[in-house]
Amino acid sequence: MTSSVVSSLRGYSLPLSPSGTSATLTPPPWHFSGEVVMVDYRVDPEAAARFLPPELDLGADPGRAAAVWAHWQWCSEDGAELADPGASQFSEFLILLGCEYRGRSLARCPYAWVDQPVPLLRGWVQGMPKQFGEVHQTRPMRVGKAGPLGSAAGAYHGTASTGGRRIARASVNVTAQAAEPPALHNVPLVHSRVQPQWIDGEKPDLGLVTSTVTGVEFSEVWSGDATLEIFDVLDEDFASLRPVEVGRGHVFGYAETLVSGQALD
Repeated sequence: MTSSVVSSLRGYSLPLSPSGTSATLTPPPWHFSGEVVMVDYRVDPEAAARFLPPELDLGADPGRAAAVWAHWQWCSEDGAELADPGASQFSEFLILLGCEYRGRSLARCPYAWVDQPVPLLRGWVQGMPKQFGEVHQTRPMRVGKAGPLGSAAGAYHGTASTGGRRIARASVNVTAQAAEPPALHNVPLVHSRVQPQWIDGEKPDLGLVTSTVTGVEFSEVWSGDATLEIFDVLDEDFASLRPVEVGRGHVFGYAETLVSGQALD
C-alpha cells in the first residue's frame, strides 16, 4: 500500500519550505522606527546626472544631495521580530540625489550599505542598491555625559565602512530646532528593480518603482553646521559623488510603514 503526499512549498522569499516560515523575508507591511543623522550637500550636477535613468532629470535644483545615517528597529505586522533585538535592529548609510519625474520631486539612492542580511534582501526586493557595510552613529542618551541628551543641542557623528575601508564620515553640531524636515527625507524614493539575466534569452524587467508608505512620523528636527567627507576608496563612480559644498546637518527620529511598491507613472 502506498500513500501520496502533496507537497506545496511556500514563502514570501527564499528559502521556500512546506509551511513558509523558513523564508528570509516576511511579507509586508513592515514597520520602521529609527534615529537619523543626515547632512545636506551638493555634488557636481554632471556627476549626479550620470546616475539617473533617462526617465528622470535633475529638476530645478541640480546637484542637491544628502548623506544619511540611520539606526532602525523594525517589525512585521505581528511584531514578532521585536522579541529578538538582533533580528529587529540594523544600521544603514545611504546617499540620496535630488531628482524629478515629470515635475514631481523625488530622491534617487545610488548607493546604500546595511549591516544585516534581512534589510539587504529587502532592499533588493524594492530595487534599493544595498550592500554590506559597517555603519555607526551617535545616538541620543537619556542621562549622563557620554553623548547628547535627547534631541537637545550637541554633536552627532556618523561613519561608514565596507571591507575594512572607510567610505564616509560626518559630524553635525545641532544648535536649534528646524521648522520642517529636510527636503530629501520628505519625498518618495525612486528605485530600479533589477533581476539579472540568468536564463538564456530572457529579458528582465528594469522598471522604475516607488513605494507606498503610511504612518510617516517625524520627531522634532534639530539642525546645525555639518562636515562631510566621502573618501576615494572604491571606484571613480562612487568618488564622483563627493561633496563640492556641504550644507546643514540634521538629527531626528523617523517612522514609517512600508506597504508595497508601485510602478512609477
